[in-house]
Amino acid sequence: MSAALVDALRAIVGDGGVIDAAELGKRSAGAYRFDTLKAGALVRPSSTQQVSEILRWCHANQVGVVTHGGLTGLVHGADAAPSEVILSLERMRAIEDIDPRQRTATVQAGVPLQALQEAVDEHDLAFPLDLGARGSATLGGNAATNAGGNRVIRYGMTRDMILGLEVVLADGTVLSSLNTLIKNNAGYDLKQLFIGSEGTLGVITRLVLRLREKPLATNMAFAGLDSFEAVAAFLKHCDRALGGTLSAYEVMWQSFYRLVTSAPAKGQPPIGQDFAYYVLVESQGSDQELDGQRFGDTMEAALESGLIADAAIAQSDQDCHAFWALRDDVGQVVQGGMPVVFDVSLPIAAMEGYVDTLAETLSNEIGEHRLWVFGHLGDGNLHVVVQVKPMDYLALRPKIEALVYRPLAACHGSVSAEHGIGLEKKPYLYVSRSAAEVALMRTLKTALDPKGILNPGKIFDLDPAAGTSVPQAPGSAAS
Repeated sequence: MSAALVDALRAIVGDGGVIDAAELGKRSAGAYRFDTLKAGALVRPSSTQQVSEILRWCHANQVGVVTHGGLTGLVHGADAAPSEVILSLERMRAIEDIDPRQRTATVQAGVPLQALQEAVDEHDLAFPLDLGARGSATLGGNAATNAGGNRVIRYGMTRDMILGLEVVLADGTVLSSLNTLIKNNAGYDLKQLFIGSEGTLGVITRLVLRLREKPLATNMAFAGLDSFEAVAAFLKHCDRALGGTLSAYEVMWQSFYRLVTSAPAKGQPPIGQDFAYYVLVESQGSDQELDGQRFGDTMEAALESGLIADAAIAQSDQDCHAFWALRDDVGQVVQGGMPVVFDVSLPIAAMEGYVDTLAETLSNEIGEHRLWVFGHLGDGNLHVVVQVKPMDYLALRPKIEALVYRPLAACHGSVSAEHGIGLEKKPYLYVSRSAAEVALMRTLKTALDPKGILNPGKIFDLDPAAGTSVPQAPGSAAS
């Protein structure tokens, strides 16, 4: 089957468009992964038509297809089996059109996020989606996982920035709906089926993206706060006082701030390391002088009222980059141990209790570890990192996952804020979705991919009897 598979794919895309199983062993499986890719072959189409032909062949021959973008996901959503095909969009990287008047960009799915950001900047426009993996994450992958990133509080998730999509269905049918209109209520909004579907319902090949006017002024501050109550109150203060220009509100618990501002990290602390919480505030506007004055007044009022204990205000673009570099220095969590990384959402009112309880239960259940919490608190998204000794990683990971995920049910939180479900979070889907919701997901999957060839086994099992119970935390009772 393997030789026939490779021959069939090469007939569609040419010899240079296929990498066989032997060569795949030289490619990394993705971010923070130590293993390599596994599949029967990796095929690299250069057009929507080639994607269509590939899927038509795989559909006819019952071959599973796993679509790859930049491999920056963290939930094993792009893992393939030796019998499956990896469909990489790395050769579909054309920015086809930038329309400054309509403020749209039409792109192929393999375009890296940063490449589009830089291209639209030349037109004094901005594509506001931004995340740490901007240099390698692709726009198709951002759409397939409904990426969020740093500025969701102002601009929303990726789905809020997509006007139109071109998608190839499992049987090779091309669904081209490259809408450029902000308002279009002509029937079902079919693109929403594929945004966030993790490649299980179709392969996104092209996108029409909504652009914004380029901000002409950026103001930032790093503030230290003594209580979580102050963190929540400071968010409301900033959002109200900055008149719609608040673009980021990133929060770090003390342990993470110390991690990224102490050796071997290269970042320098803009304020002292002894506050309980740290907030990175960003405001983007149109007038540096007026916006700067308003930003300074906002910070001064917060300091005078006791909302914040201390703050450093960026005085230059270099300071702004340095502030963001601290927030983005997530790589520090791999120093000295193995991290288990989580990406969850929950109401702001529940965050302090959730983190405090998690710290206590981790100490009681797994013993020695390190816990870091940070994230996009302004939109309810926290990143939780639990680091353990490498020798304990495999044994402790299931326990840690149960301790992190199960409490989210009580506060109506989500086990996945940004990266999706993939394989890693599949056992915990029922924490955040009801049985009726998952049943409807299965109905959609069966309708659009009746042979189950698209990203097989991801998000949920097609068998309704599988995966309906939530794994238990150590020592906990079933609920």
